[in-house]
Amino acid sequence: MSRRGAPEKKTAKFDPIYRNILVNMLVNRILKHGKKSLAYKIIYRAVKKIQQETKKNPLSVLRKAIRRVTPDIAVKARRVSGSTRQVPIEIGSTQGRVLAIRWLLWASRKRPGRNRNMAFKLSSEIIDASKGRGDAIRKKEEIHRMAEANRAFAHFR
Repeated sequence: MSRRGAPEKKTAKFDPIYRNILVNMLVNRILKHGKKSLAYKIIYRAVKKIQQETKKNPLSVLRKAIRRVTPDIAVKARRVSGSTRQVPIEIGSTQGRVLAIRWLLWASRKRPGRNRNMAFKLSSEIIDASKGRGDAIRKKEEIHRMAEANRAFAHFR
């Protein structure tokens, strides 16, 4: 047991415009090469495009998309008696949200269109995910199917 005690929980910061933790998490995940101002520009343009296309509150659309993409269960590779098994494990809410944001960004980067900008790709992926379609949703379903197929190894947790 550690002598130092429990580590302090980090409090999530808010973004400057919307005062939302999810937007800040999205900015920190989209960040490349330390260009945070560029990441903010991409996110805010995407939010503006969501507002224009759906005529709804863009933050509620973002929340709905992340809620739809968030996995309940995932598989983790465990080495059991010389062979590696995919063991299904339950995921907490914070880790699930992190995975959902990662999958949304992965799917939006993978979208076709070389001349399309990242804000356009991200906004269309978020809109698709909030409607229950898109590559991020497909990724979640794939992970759930894999966990369901390997349910026999659940006792290896």
